[in-house]
Amino acid sequence: MARGVSFSVALLSLAVIASPAGAGSMYRFEDEQGVVHYTNVPSDPRYGFVRKDPEPTEAKPAAAEGGGAFSRGLRAFAHIIRSAAERYGVDTRLVEAIVQAESAGNPTAVSPKGARGLMQLMPERAAELGVRDSFDPHQNVDGGVRHMRDLLQRFGGDVTLALAAYNAGEAAVRAYGGIPPFAETREYVRRVRAMYDGAGAPSGVALATAPQRIYRAVAEDGTLTFTNLPPRAVTSSGRF
Repeated sequence: MARGVSFSVALLSLAVIASPAGAGSMYRFEDEQGVVHYTNVPSDPRYGFVRKDPEPTEAKPAAAEGGGAFSRGLRAFAHIIRSAAERYGVDTRLVEAIVQAESAGNPTAVSPKGARGLMQLMPERAAELGVRDSFDPHQNVDGGVRHMRDLLQRFGGDVTLALAAYNAGEAAVRAYGGIPPFAETREYVRRVRAMYDGAGAPSGVALATAPQRIYRAVAEDGTLTFTNLPPRAVTSSGRF
């Protein structure tokens, strides 16, 4: 039997007034026909709790010292961030913005939901990425940047959608066809984009305004290659 999905999302302002505890939550049930229903305002006893938008961890300072967009704590890990960003072809300044938004450069940060370290990896995600110690800055950033690289590839280089997926999950972004209507996710994307698009950087250099692009090429032998470098003439070996 074919399966379907339906969504019921209340306007945020009404949800907050009617049900403060559930405004950021998601509920799910599957009916007799195999249709899966999602809503943030359950009106049927068959709905079961799925998720609640994470709240900001107390370990994250609201702003950097001196009024800048980035905290001084982030400077200590600049070399780790740059190395991982170059290794996986992700804009260094985008990774800096993500780390700032996630942990403000605190390698021991833990969110109320259990996300850990500089790039706030959930234990399940860390395990998938092969990160054994999320509090180790090298492992955490390496795993987080690899995850962001994968999201950029899956969303065709769209930084905004990749950021939304980093925060709310790839499935949620695809289910809603864009940034999910979660207040926390929308604010997260806004904040990271603001830093990435020019609010300042640890080096004092303005952030790049152009979004990160991922290019796709198929070599003569069928090898599929993704890269952040604009494609040039392909050699007989299939490399750029």
